[in-house]
Amino acid sequence: MKLEVHGCEERYTIEQSLLNLFPGELPVYGPVQPEDESWAVFDCLEDNDGYQVDLRLSWNGRTVSRQARQVLTGTAFQREGQRRHIIGSCFFLAYRELTGNQPPWGMLTGVRPDKLVTEALSEGGTPEEARALLESRYYVTPPRAALAVETGTAAFQAAGDLGPKDIAVYIGIPFCPTRCAYCSFVSQSVERSFALVEPYVDALAEEIAAGGRMVRELGLQVRAAYMGGGTPTTLTAAQMDRILSVYEASFGPALDACRELTVEAGRPDTITAEKLAVLKAHGVDRVSVNPQTMEAEVLQAIGRRHSPGEIEQAMELTARAGFRHINMDLIVGLPADTPEGFRRSLARCLEFGTENLTVHTLALKKGSRILLEGVPIPGPDAVAEMLDHASPALRDHGYAPYYLYRQKYMSGSFENVGWSIPDGACLYNIYIMSELCSILSFGAGGSTKMVAPDRRRIQRVFNPKYPLEYSQRPEKLLANQAAFAAFYQEL
Repeated sequence: MKLEVHGCEERYTIEQSLLNLFPGELPVYGPVQPEDESWAVFDCLEDNDGYQVDLRLSWNGRTVSRQARQVLTGTAFQREGQRRHIIGSCFFLAYRELTGNQPPWGMLTGVRPDKLVTEALSEGGTPEEARALLESRYYVTPPRAALAVETGTAAFQAAGDLGPKDIAVYIGIPFCPTRCAYCSFVSQSVERSFALVEPYVDALAEEIAAGGRMVRELGLQVRAAYMGGGTPTTLTAAQMDRILSVYEASFGPALDACRELTVEAGRPDTITAEKLAVLKAHGVDRVSVNPQTMEAEVLQAIGRRHSPGEIEQAMELTARAGFRHINMDLIVGLPADTPEGFRRSLARCLEFGTENLTVHTLALKKGSRILLEGVPIPGPDAVAEMLDHASPALRDHGYAPYYLYRQKYMSGSFENVGWSIPDGACLYNIYIMSELCSILSFGAGGSTKMVAPDRRRIQRVFNPKYPLEYSQRPEKLLANQAAFAAFYQEL
């Protein structure tokens, strides 16, 4: 879409709105020409009386005009937010008038739509006021506003149980048996990178040992830990035993207040009784088994080499091992799936009695085989039908939503939602999605997030992206940990 912008520098806001409202359109800046088929002209003016935006938007042969004006108040930071809101709301309302479409999350473009709810509750507002804010100021549909209030309230409650020196830990294992068609994570197929695994485990053990010493010296406490990937159970039982042993030994007393240790077993074809016994011996109390679908043809379409029967076997093994909690994941909108197929998958997962079930909406990620090969996927209407079935079905079985997040290029511009039975929520999921505390990350592609106790200042450092680079750059890992220590020393 051709974008002609006058009088403002808020290109990021305009581009994020474009991505939200017109998926697949790329911004092209310059004067609008007669041959341009889709375009938007923004005229922005700030004077002593406030900030004004005049917008003309053209799409599919139709053009609409929209104007918005607001008096700017408060600090420079607050005034900047007000400018962005005026531009975003003007773009959204013009889009809605032009197309007649109502995106489920309105004009919101961020990853964490329920963060607005958590902030409102922290400032003394009521859930009803938070819901009204989402609907009136951000044009969120009533069902999504109600959903955000539920998950935002869960985050607000979790935040009340955290102290200024509480953190969470993430341990990343970037290996999988095969690469799924929808995946763009930094993960390696062990078939192609088996030689990288052992050096990676060596480097990871060293990084964890150094990080544990640092955490003890800073007097921090780990409240939740999560081993994810990739697929951690791609490792051997001995390799997992080594990593968890180093973690326990190096963090020591810093783990005394830890309330959960989760391992994402993920792929059913990597789960064995021996590996589960190792996890159990190290106090892992939550394991994830992520079928994504229970339909054989969908599993084949996404490149998984296991059958629905193997999912059943993995769930039986996990149940016999006696973990306190079991998580499962499903993805809405996968290739070859249908609303009927998704209903069958969800019904079977509910029969397992898992305490925690996350319903993801397919995100079309750059680098995924779905995009690279043009694999057909269900349309937005089918995705909406699947999600509309999931919510009441889960509620009927005693589940409630406790965390949500959004991603770019999601089918139908919907969301991912974690559902749990009472006392079944995964705290790590809440902490990371609502940015309630620092996350100290270990492993390739790890993103360490440093969150000040008032949650108004957040800094990030990133580990090397790929396993080989990660294993060869210990100085980068130490530098990241030094930045983490400096953040807390400054506090």
